[in-house]
Amino acid sequence: MTRRDLLTTPAATIAITFAAWFLLAPFLKIEPRYLPPLSAVFADGLSVWRDLAFSFWRTFIETVIGFAAGAALGFVFGVGFAYIRFAERAILPVFVALQTVPIIAFGAIVVIWFGNTLMSKVVIALYLTLFPVAVSTLRGLQTVDPQRAALLRSFGASRIRTFLMLALPTALPQIMVGLKLGISLGLAGAIVGEWFGDTVGLGVMLLQALYFEQVTRVWVLIVVCGLLGSLLYGILGLIERRYVWWRID
Repeated sequence: MTRRDLLTTPAATIAITFAAWFLLAPFLKIEPRYLPPLSAVFADGLSVWRDLAFSFWRTFIETVIGFAAGAALGFVFGVGFAYIRFAERAILPVFVALQTVPIIAFGAIVVIWFGNTLMSKVVIALYLTLFPVAVSTLRGLQTVDPQRAALLRSFGASRIRTFLMLALPTALPQIMVGLKLGISLGLAGAIVGEWFGDTVGLGVMLLQALYFEQVTRVWVLIVVCGLLGSLLYGILGLIERRYVWWRID
């Protein structure tokens, strides 16, 4: 990897951002209520590192479980929309309409159903993950070349074999786009879900910091949530580069 490639990696971007924050905040004399110095944010984070670590892990678990369930359901629905036309016409518009429901309103209903438990946060993360994965799966399967599919069938390939050998590999790059979007939305859903009376999680700490007007603590939580999102997105990026390295035009 060349020096130019290193400078364009996500890790380099994060490092440059933190360096600029560290240098420019005191140099420009920005008021702490707008942007506290990075050193103050780091010190405040260290003072509550145990709570941060536990909350980080809790939010991570909620996001991963909800994302995994939402991705699986989204894939199933996307395949169904692609091969059952009336399902696309009848159900996909409902999915689109549901996305217009404010997450706060939906989250309140979910908490009423499941209580302030881990399950309610998982369901919210699932809800936000499902739609982008379903749409990406549908769009990916719609790009399959019908002539190639017909050629496989002429050699006696079954529908399942055609799907596994042609349709799925063709759609996977597009599906990965939906998964990367879904993991970010799932994390946001898990954090918002923690606002409904939970006692642990990054969302809980963020809400408490806002309530007590702890500006530095708010920035600590912003940084930690951003790092968690970058970690989850980076894991998917590594999986994509390792297993879905092709691009099909």
